[in-house]
Amino acid sequence: MTQPAFKDNAPLSIHRQHAAQKWFRLLRDEICAAFEAIEGNQAEGPLSDQPAGMFTRTPWNREGGGGGEMSVMKGRVFEKVGVNISTVMGEFSETFRKEIPGADADPRFWASGISLVAHLQNPLVPAVHMNTRMIMVGDPENPTRTWFGGGADLTPMTPREEDTRDFHAAFKATCDKHNPDYYAKFKPWCDEYFFLKHRGEPRGIGGIFYDYLAEDWDKDFEFTKDVGKCFAEIYPSIVSRHQHQPWTDEQREHQLRRRGRYVEFNLLYDRGTRFGLMTGGNTEAILMSLPPIVKWD
Repeated sequence: MTQPAFKDNAPLSIHRQHAAQKWFRLLRDEICAAFEAIEGNQAEGPLSDQPAGMFTRTPWNREGGGGGEMSVMKGRVFEKVGVNISTVMGEFSETFRKEIPGADADPRFWASGISLVAHLQNPLVPAVHMNTRMIMVGDPENPTRTWFGGGADLTPMTPREEDTRDFHAAFKATCDKHNPDYYAKFKPWCDEYFFLKHRGEPRGIGGIFYDYLAEDWDKDFEFTKDVGKCFAEIYPSIVSRHQHQPWTDEQREHQLRRRGRYVEFNLLYDRGTRFGLMTGGNTEAILMSLPPIVKWD
């Protein structure tokens, strides 16, 4: 997924592509290091006698242009966590281009991003999702549309007020730093997006979700970076709050059944899953979000 070096007189859009791609990789490295540190700090609790997990990285190439790298860890705190980065380019299919702004006029695209999903061993520690991305449509050197999207949401098996409060407070502070209207817009958007229509229930306690952010590239990029930084700070603190707490068999059973809701959403509604499949992405990376063990009644 490494792009060729470019000269200083390259089009602005090419510089922006490299800046975004570099950031997503740096954020991946920071998050993976934080999660491995958590694994190493599991000095007590039901699984403390098991070896600490480490991320395994697997690069992949996409036919048609680009590729990515999966980073997956299975350990004593994280039952399964994937932190994936990708940069892909090419043309949208005739069917899919109708769903993408600007693609009808020019189906060429470039997209880069980071996507993360964590499922924990301890039912008392919330599962989580985070992703941020940048997409360009049209001529790579003179795109017709460029935007950022992403967000983060928390999925506790049993919601706890302090986790909900701290998670939302962190992202509200991040939003307020950039625009006082962002949180009032992006929180309800998250609640609406991560809603299982066929069950009439939310997937978790929400967070923020945004898409098609194209107000000012530099400002939008800084906001997108701060969303990633916010996640890298708040989620490890929530994990550390609960990771040593013991759990019961009943709590584990409840966790496995709640995970079924996660599977249902990601296969039925998730935009990232659909985008990856419709653009010829790596199937294993796309379905990384699925939990390792799950039950349905």
